[in-house]
Amino acid sequence: MAVVTKRIECKGETLLLTNQRAVFWPQNDMLILSDLHIGKTAHFRKSGVPISSNVLQKDLERLKTIIAYFRPKTILITGDLFHAEFNTDVMVFKTWMQQFKHINLILVKGNHDKHSFELYESLNIEILPHSLKKGPFVFTHNIKTLVDGEFYISGHTHPGVLIKGKGKQRIKLPCYQVTHQQLILPAFSLFTGLNTNIPSNLCANYAFTDLSVFKV
Repeated sequence: MAVVTKRIECKGETLLLTNQRAVFWPQNDMLILSDLHIGKTAHFRKSGVPISSNVLQKDLERLKTIIAYFRPKTILITGDLFHAEFNTDVMVFKTWMQQFKHINLILVKGNHDKHSFELYESLNIEILPHSLKKGPFVFTHNIKTLVDGEFYISGHTHPGVLIKGKGKQRIKLPCYQVTHQQLILPAFSLFTGLNTNIPSNLCANYAFTDLSVFKV
């Protein structure tokens, strides 16, 4: 799979938006992503819904590709690394992560990250309960009240954009949403819905496909 990037400037820093649902911050050798929801497919299978385990494998293959592409020192996850209770998908991820012991993994906890700290410790994950302030950015899972002067990088809402073509043709694409105070990341997991309800006049949408990242 190809990694395509789109360079944007935020608060004097360069950020690279990728078509693989993650952002790279070159100044800090940091890969930033959100909403992996590991364990979601196993959770549905346990409830009797026949969801393929290939969903998780495809997400992990994509993550491995962008790790190899950028070679980050740090991976920062802005919430919802996990989805539900401890299950087989979590064990798959735990085994998969053994190949990246050299990378510093940080999790700003999201509303779905309810596992015990023993699991996070076994994965060598640094846990932050609410937010991380680094450089000009505040990293958090979801922000409801914006503080003047701060710029937030968050996830949670699974942003998407509806693109209309000729006639009744239309397509929904995941996107990054950028305002003067916030960058909202797309959900990294492919097994998520898309929220297209935010009016486009309130933000700049950077949608992406397998071949490009473009401003809508």
